Amino acid sequence: MAHDRIPENVPLLHLSGGGLGAALLRGATLVGAVAFVVTLFRDSSLAWKSYVVSWSYFTSIAAGGVAVAVVTWIVKAKWNWPVRRIHQSFSAFLPFSFLLFLPMLAFLREDYFPWIGMMADDAIVQKKQAWLNVPFLVSRNVVGVIALFGLALGFVYLALRPDMGRLRAASAVGEDDESSPRKTSWWVERLSAGWLGDAEEAERSYRRMTKMGPVVILVYAVVMTMLAFDWAMSLEPHWFSTLFGGWYFMGAFWGGLAATACIATWLKDRDEAVGRHIGTPVLWDLGKLTFAFTVFWTYLLWSQYIVIWYGKLPWEQAWINTRTGVPWGGLSALVVVLCFVVPFAGLLGARPKKNPRVLRAFASIVLAGLWLWHYMLVFPSLHHAGDPVFAIETPLIGLMFLGLFLTSVRWFLSTFPVVQAWQPPVDPEPLEAEGTS
Repeated sequence: MAHDRIPENVPLLHLSGGGLGAALLRGATLVGAVAFVVTLFRDSSLAWKSYVVSWSYFTSIAAGGVAVAVVTWIVKAKWNWPVRRIHQSFSAFLPFSFLLFLPMLAFLREDYFPWIGMMADDAIVQKKQAWLNVPFLVSRNVVGVIALFGLALGFVYLALRPDMGRLRAASAVGEDDESSPRKTSWWVERLSAGWLGDAEEAERSYRRMTKMGPVVILVYAVVMTMLAFDWAMSLEPHWFSTLFGGWYFMGAFWGGLAATACIATWLKDRDEAVGRHIGTPVLWDLGKLTFAFTVFWTYLLWSQYIVIWYGKLPWEQAWINTRTGVPWGGLSALVVVLCFVVPFAGLLGARPKKNPRVLRAFASIVLAGLWLWHYMLVFPSLHHAGDPVFAIETPLIGLMFLGLFLTSVRWFLSTFPVVQAWQPPVDPEPLEAEGTS
């Protein structure tokens, strides 16, 4: 990866809040909420399926973005120093995600989970009763989501805290240049409570984040796999794939990278001060990773498909056959085009990765393809004769989640510095650490 020199003193930059953009996001959230309520009375099954698709998609983007922050921390990456705070900002959606998850656990039963009705007389499903039962589903989902979201928020808190003392001090002296926030917010006061000093706080955060990082990633893999099994794979309870969970959480990681690329390039074009830090090397690296995971996600898709096709086992083929036949074959092909063909061809060279608008365009195509992928994980499994293949209510309901997601990210970047000011210490070379010459 390329490495752009980190300045000695990174200014405290903030995204301006309010304005037309904030009003549009509030409007999108309201339109989506109204669409969900109206659809719930007209066609409750369509409303809930659309709700689950958007919850799964935006939660995976949020969790995947935090996972990018954690993984790059674990490997001591330096290339992404100007966009670390963008990775972290996705965590602001996680409290909303948890609240939006509770209605799914409370209200979705037989109409969403076919295995509940099949349990009485299906011998194959009965053998899976230890996992496929409502009390265990609710309890493991609540515990798992709280564990993942709690760890993610804790990691981001530790990453934020070393900047809080400087942020509060800058506000206290009334500085009014581009490196200072408007005033000390309630959140800054809370996050800087019990301040130990700049050096001590940086050392403590570094030490704790280093210990916490691997735990966060392990919990991320386990919980995201559980969500994929419970809310997508179990909808066809005779079918299973041991790669399904990895395909899901690596797709979420990829989505976190693509969303970071979109926001980073938007900030670069919008804010000259921030744009000076998000240089061409950073965009190039974001583009390379977005391209790389295009290939890796497709590799996981192919790894499942080739084994199922080669084995020619009816149960294993059922999930694939549903999505490649009528009426879903066209949408499945579109997923492959959006998630592989277009970004692979578009980001193959170096120049598109270095151009902010071109990179944003292809990253946006990836995000659109991932949304359609989440749609195809759910809707074909629950399709009944007479149901529409695609209804406008589904993306309209998604506006509620989109508005909340972008509003939470916007709040985070306007409350805390857009560019992380404190930087972790440079680790000694391995041989020096071992005391050998």
